[in-house]
Amino acid sequence: MASAPFEVKWGILATGGIATTFTKDILTNPSTRSVSDIKHIVAGAASSSSQSRAATFLKEVGAPSTAKAYGSYAELVADSNIDIIYIATPHSHHFQNTMLALNAGKHVLCEKAFTVNAAQARKLVETAKQKGLFLMEAVWTRYFPLSIKIRELVTSGAIGKVHRVSADLSIANANDDGSLKFPDENRMVNVDLAGGALLDLGIYSLTWVFQILYHCQPKDKREKPKVLADVQKYARTGADESTSMLLRFGEQSVGIATTSLRLATTPDGEGSPAAGPAARIQGTKGEIQVNGPLYRPTHYRVIMVGGEKGVVEDVDCPIPTDPERGGWGHGMFWEADEAARCLRDGKLESDGLSWEESLVIMETMDEVRKQGGLVYPDLIETDVFDEKSSLNTGK
Repeated sequence: MASAPFEVKWGILATGGIATTFTKDILTNPSTRSVSDIKHIVAGAASSSSQSRAATFLKEVGAPSTAKAYGSYAELVADSNIDIIYIATPHSHHFQNTMLALNAGKHVLCEKAFTVNAAQARKLVETAKQKGLFLMEAVWTRYFPLSIKIRELVTSGAIGKVHRVSADLSIANANDDGSLKFPDENRMVNVDLAGGALLDLGIYSLTWVFQILYHCQPKDKREKPKVLADVQKYARTGADESTSMLLRFGEQSVGIATTSLRLATTPDGEGSPAAGPAARIQGTKGEIQVNGPLYRPTHYRVIMVGGEKGVVEDVDCPIPTDPERGGWGHGMFWEADEAARCLRDGKLESDGLSWEESLVIMETMDEVRKQGGLVYPDLIETDVFDEKSSLNTGK
């Protein structure tokens, strides 16, 4: 007789677009993705604006009637019926919001980028470790079956020694007069919200570089990269509009990670192969090409050096959807499944993205920002927790 699935009760902190997508995903039937050992339950949600907004959110995502709506984050994290908090606020708020949850004794899955700087990330890790709580950066792409398969190909030596990984995630939002289409207050270009290409989009370019040139290495042989960066700032707000990173791992491998708000990775639309792959993983025996968008890839191919057929594998990895939930299914459920299994198994961190690796990536972005002179306001750079901070209350 099969054992009952492990149940995890989620609290959703914030009610914006990413929270909606994540919550709909964990409410889909796990069987649609061939999962039977995990069951996700939405137990509550909080909006910093009002309880009624949280109630509307829960209704819109089809949460069970038992889910509670809160008008403050403090009330949500105090709910004894909630196991883990999903932090869905802008990354400018991640440190304060996550500390609030950890100090309330809650496990946390925090959206990417983990924090604004490495000092904040380090404080979160120290707090989780001290309190014996699970903490994970929600880089959902890491947990796609496609990503896992590609890492297995690399570690098995299928394409030989990997010497270069190039990855780009960029979007076209430029006007011909040099301005961007985002309003200056939009989170993408607002430095008061740690806006810019690096933390919002560049984290995915870095994800592909790191999960190959860092994560796929034996733990005792992993090396932090040497960083050379170019940062172009948006004149109207001071946020980075285009950032290019050259990362040298050891003596023989290099990662090239680029991101921009001006030019698209794939000008003719997401998923189209017309402009070529969004990521190339190049080894001595062949290469793996990943079609964009890099945050939600669904296709890759393997091309071997000197192969008679050229393309050895041409693989589609569709994201399963739930017909009983209106075709919901975006791909965020896989990271939720990972968090749930870690809770079930008593793990404080995920093997797919450890605390140590999240810290190294944050340190890398710190160095990129340093070289580019990219600084955010003290309120969002601080690593001092303030329970009554406006970032926690929304006031």
